[in-house]
Amino acid sequence: MVYIISRMLANKLFEAFSIYRWNDRIRPVDLVEMDKHAHKAVITFLIASLEEEKGKEIDWEYLVDGIVFALLQKIVLSDIKATVIDKIRQDYHNDYISLNKWVVDQYRQYIDDEDFLDKMESFLCKEQSKHEYRILQAASKYSTKRELEIIYNSNQSFPEISNILHKLTDEIMQFSDLPGIAELNSNAGSLFLGMCIIEQLRYQIRWSQSPRIPKTTVLGHCMYVALLIYFISRMLKSCQNRLVNNFFAALFHDLPESVTRDIISPVKQATTDLPAIIKEIESNICEQELYPHFSQYPHFVKKLKYLLGEEFDDEFCNRIMVNNKAEKISDDKDVNKKYNADKYNLVDGRLIKVCDDIAAYMEATKSRDYGITSKHLQDGIYSVSNKYLSMEKIPGVFGVDVKKFFYEFFN
Repeated sequence: MVYIISRMLANKLFEAFSIYRWNDRIRPVDLVEMDKHAHKAVITFLIASLEEEKGKEIDWEYLVDGIVFALLQKIVLSDIKATVIDKIRQDYHNDYISLNKWVVDQYRQYIDDEDFLDKMESFLCKEQSKHEYRILQAASKYSTKRELEIIYNSNQSFPEISNILHKLTDEIMQFSDLPGIAELNSNAGSLFLGMCIIEQLRYQIRWSQSPRIPKTTVLGHCMYVALLIYFISRMLKSCQNRLVNNFFAALFHDLPESVTRDIISPVKQATTDLPAIIKEIESNICEQELYPHFSQYPHFVKKLKYLLGEEFDDEFCNRIMVNNKAEKISDDKDVNKKYNADKYNLVDGRLIKVCDDIAAYMEATKSRDYGITSKHLQDGIYSVSNKYLSMEKIPGVFGVDVKKFFYEFFN
């Protein structure tokens, strides 16, 4: 039995919801690290998919690892402004390396995976020359620019704000050879409009009917689910495609809510047929309002639909891709034994659902711990924990002991 993920690590990752960005500026909306890195991950997926569409081979695992490493670094170094870190890297390189080694050491109490920690140290401490690193840089700078555009009007009294925006725009143009970057940077065109729809998930607040600390957005929630499934996938010794698919399937699992808004689970379960009805409506609206913006990029849309499980009535089913066709895997088949190979392009839908529930549980319990709760949150805490603690076996989930996670909260 594989131990799912520790409460300590889950709590550490959750800190990214409380780390504010642009903290010395006027902010019309909350901008936090979890959301920023979620948006960066979305842009990374887009650029890499467009590169792949042109026939370029992409090291997807490197991209996913890089996204995770950067967020973990930011969680530890949240007190240091990005400009200061850049100055240390440029002018005090040895100290920068020592600082990043210290960052990695901070996670040894949470992560018992030496291979992961070694890869993280190498990524943070050594010069990166891979093409995929440029994709990560471009995505990071563009997501930062979008934040700046949000706060720009409120901060025009500060003379340096215009210089920061112009500098960021110029820096992004250095990556204009990457597909999609020039169009995104121009704030015009179909691709830009499509990404704006997805970006709306960053401004949708979850549990909107209940006061809560910290508030979490739909996109930030998706990123947290992606982090959970990433670490569990590593524990399961997942092949590269499985690890990557699980991460991005989790990242996009609430994508339809960009056009339908967040619908809480009790409402979705109000009638027997309502979940299927909502899924059908979401799929239809995505076909009408979202996917047409990406009509020039069929490879991107096809990958997205597979990750979302659109071919099936159950978005959280286990699935594989065989002969370029998606197949649903029955819950009695042990995917670890049968499909843990790159050729199957496995998506652990059932396990992603577990992580989705854990994320909801964490959102409710963290707020309760901070002294803010409600009937909605208490009901959520009870329903999620009771669901898994009362299960003898979770259908479609193998090699993972979900109960241990919840027992940690009670002991």
